Amino acid sequence: MEFRFETRYDQRGLTAMARALRKTIRKKGSRRSHISGWCIVALAVVLVAAGRVTGGPWTLRDTLNCGVGVILTAILLTEDRVNAFAAKKKMLPGTSSAKSVFTEEGYTSTTEAASTGFHYETVQQVCETADYFVFLFSRQHGQIYDKATLSGGTAEEFRAFITEKTGKPIAYIE
Repeated sequence: MEFRFETRYDQRGLTAMARALRKTIRKKGSRRSHISGWCIVALAVVLVAAGRVTGGPWTLRDTLNCGVGVILTAILLTEDRVNAFAAKKKMLPGTSSAKSVFTEEGYTSTTEAASTGFHYETVQQVCETADYFVFLFSRQHGQIYDKATLSGGTAEEFRAFITEKTGKPIAYIE
């Protein structure tokens, strides 16, 4: 059996990959970062509120506290999109789309820049979103496969195939 995908590494796809990384391999560190970030936001709110309760004048410190709170809140709420944007900036020219072929022995990913063969054992985590299959190799590296372009079988057949080949259960990411 041979499965094929044609995937564009655009903002939407990279956001799905960032979300999969955050919810699986980076889960512990992400939780710590979120706790720290929300604590800083709460501290900024308390400091500004304390100045308002005591009736003191609005100061530069209040403005900076508000700015830090707003910026951190925005980053915490859009973390996956921010990470996807950064990943897109780091991509090498000619790697924004890939054609992948999965066979019994391994799989090949071909871009404008190169063609690379992979062994299923190198996959650390397999995830699935509504639109993508996501393979994660480390805290920094992953690949996405657009379900809409799957040929050679159904999504259910690919799920069974990839679970057998990698020996990893598929984590569904919402």
